[in-house]
Amino acid sequence: MYFDKHKVITQKLCLTPNLHADCHPKFHIAYGVDKNFLYGCGISITSIALHNINNNHCFHIFTDYFDHEQETLFDTLTQQYKIEINIYLVNDQSLKSLPSTKNWSYATYFRFIIADYFSNKLDKILYLDADIICNNSLDRLQNIHFNNNEIAAVVTEKDEKWWQKRASELEVENISQGYFNAGFLFINLNRWAEEDISTQAMRLLKNNALKNKFSFLDQDVLNILLANKIIYLAKKYNTQYSINYGLKSVKHAAFAIDTIFIHYIGPTKPWHEWAISPFSQPFIKAKNASPWQNKPLLKAESIHLLRYCAKHKFKQRKYHEGLKNYTHYYLAKFKILFKRVKGLCLS
Repeated sequence: MYFDKHKVITQKLCLTPNLHADCHPKFHIAYGVDKNFLYGCGISITSIALHNINNNHCFHIFTDYFDHEQETLFDTLTQQYKIEINIYLVNDQSLKSLPSTKNWSYATYFRFIIADYFSNKLDKILYLDADIICNNSLDRLQNIHFNNNEIAAVVTEKDEKWWQKRASELEVENISQGYFNAGFLFINLNRWAEEDISTQAMRLLKNNALKNKFSFLDQDVLNILLANKIIYLAKKYNTQYSINYGLKSVKHAAFAIDTIFIHYIGPTKPWHEWAISPFSQPFIKAKNASPWQNKPLLKAESIHLLRYCAKHKFKQRKYHEGLKNYTHYYLAKFKILFKRVKGLCLS
């Protein structure tokens, strides 16, 4: 076990509805998020509750930010759907030294804290990215059983050509048989602990000779460590869709009727106000049935989101708004460039 829960978890907040205890086993689902993904996390939980009314779920949110407004929203959610939600405040500065990108913050590594935290408490836990929306029942997923060496149940990403490419770049031949998306991880916690996956992952991520190979950060690392130790599930458990596909003249089929999880990959999320797409409707449906129903969708703030917002606004023929966002984007870029030049002149 790599993470000491007494050091990395500074506070735990239990939000529980006023219900009598029942004898049904709990299905545990966890998220690891920063401030920017709490909105999506709340809607994701709502979507699961909507499609699994009679199941006893317990949700766990590991985050580095949680204020009074968030507590009120999530507490209302527990009362509305009679579900249990536990909040864990994470403080591990060492994670901030690991590789990150404009799309993936250091919170992506919270999944390792989650696995270590529950390794001696539960047998299994479902980890989900906060940009995943439930669209069907989880009954069959709960009944999955792991055999001797299986550490997780996952869903492959893309196709065999992509697997071959990742296997070549990561120099791990077994990945050519299947490369998975780590936004959905149904984890066998006992085997995870036995093989000390978190410690191995941190070792790889901190290895300067290796980390430049990791285009997809901890996802690449998990594919290396879990090769030949996973159960492959059907695509319906992690159906990936990018709202930015709408910027291209490529047609995409509607979600299959048996789709269980929709994973909104890419920088534009369905909680962004420019994400106008028929494929966002499962998210909007859950939002309208949640405590966030009257909360406005989020505006672009970061540089790369300003750029995507501008692109979508032009696609929507909202040219004035598009020009406005492009202006903010280039001003922000100029400020960064000016600071760099100034720093070079002073050095």
